[in-house]
Amino acid sequence: MATIFTKIINGEVPAEKLAEDDRFLSFLDVRPIRPGHTLVVTKQETDYIFDLDDDTLGGLLPFAKQLADPIQRATGCNRVGIMVAGLEVPHCHVHLVPMDRISDLDFGKAKDATADELAEMAARIRTEL
Repeated sequence: MATIFTKIINGEVPAEKLAEDDRFLSFLDVRPIRPGHTLVVTKQETDYIFDLDDDTLGGLLPFAKQLADPIQRATGCNRVGIMVAGLEVPHCHVHLVPMDRISDLDFGKAKDATADELAEMAARIRTEL
């Protein structure tokens, strides 16, 4: 059965997409820890990050890196943190989270975002890409 991320990749579920190539897709998390919280997913549906082939794993961070500065400029954060949790959706992904302090990387702070909030933030980040 396809994961929610595969459904987003295939256009079956809407998302505020930011960047995409033949192997990766980035979009805003609908339950962000902080505004601008972005997910970077592999288009290859693989559950565990360390089960990815070396080429895909090696391309994941450079793809994510291109988003860090735009997210930082759009949100005004001090840094963009990166986390790999991999338990909530069985599809390899990394979290890019705008942060000013280490305590900002707390999934307990996540809140549902409205479609308008996501659209506005996506537009701000896309402007910076």
